[in-house]
Amino acid sequence: MKNYELTLILEGKATSAKKKAVLESLEKIVKMFRGKMDKVEDWGVKEMFHEIKKNKEGAYLHIPLELPSESVKQLDLKLKTEESILRHLIVSAS
Repeated sequence: MKNYELTLILEGKATSAKKKAVLESLEKIVKMFRGKMDKVEDWGVKEMFHEIKKNKEGAYLHIPLELPSESVKQLDLKLKTEESILRHLIVSAS
């Protein structure tokens, strides 16, 4: 298992209930790939340089992950299908 950092951008007007629903869904996906999520950091709403899907602001969430290296690509593909996530980035933390 390797350490990774996942950053998500949701719509700027995403409610706390929406964020919670996305995180619960993400936790199920990570467990499906035999991984673990650490404490989620809410970086708040920030103005984006470019509009993404007609959104000028995004709610940023940062999540440390522990995943097998072969599961990272599968997680990336799964996150691309999530409609509520505007953008995501997975980087190796080690």
